[in-house]
Amino acid sequence: MKIKGYHWAIGLVAVLLGIMLAVQFQMNSSLQKNLSSERTEKLTQQIEQKKMALEKLQARVEEMRQKLDEATARPELGRLKVQLDKVGIMAGTVPVVGPGIEVTLNDSNVALQPGQNPNLYVLHDEDVLKVLNELKAAGAEALAINDQRLIATSEIRCIGPTILTNGNKRLAAPFVITAIGNPDTLYNALFMKGGVAEQLKDWGIQVSASKMNEVIISAYSGAISYEYGNGGDKA
Repeated sequence: MKIKGYHWAIGLVAVLLGIMLAVQFQMNSSLQKNLSSERTEKLTQQIEQKKMALEKLQARVEEMRQKLDEATARPELGRLKVQLDKVGIMAGTVPVVGPGIEVTLNDSNVALQPGQNPNLYVLHDEDVLKVLNELKAAGAEALAINDQRLIATSEIRCIGPTILTNGNKRLAAPFVITAIGNPDTLYNALFMKGGVAEQLKDWGIQVSASKMNEVIISAYSGAISYEYGNGGDKA
């Protein structure tokens, strides 16, 4: 009887332990489900908040875009834009397209005689300057040489067999000068009787030009800095 009672006590303890373990497992599972559900709900709330914030930003951007469109549609701002475009063309900071001419200058192809100075039959910086100045005087609104846009501070300087412009741009003959303006006026200014083209041809320098309905001159690509000038009036 004692042995049977001992077995019965052990069985009862085992049953109780089993029940306790089952209850604990169930509680842990329930707790994990609750934590997972709580975390998911929190993440969902955060996502919704982000969506609302994004929608507000998109609405703000659209509002600002509408205001900008309304502002740029005003007549005074339209006139200001035209003025800014003109200033940009004069400063060389914007590309330009328009009618004009293309002038090509090259060294002489005349066979030199013994004793003749070869320097007289090649292009120099002063020859290029004469052509550029004539075009400016004839009303050229934009100029470029070998695709280098020329501005107020652009120099034309002789460096051996090449010329230097825009600080560090070395250019070699043939020199192709493009100019935007009235094609007839520009052409006639260069090739008038006794003009610069005729003077250069006297030394065998090759000068040719063609009128063009469309000349494309790119924007100046170098640095622009003014150390001494300013836009203010001094009292």
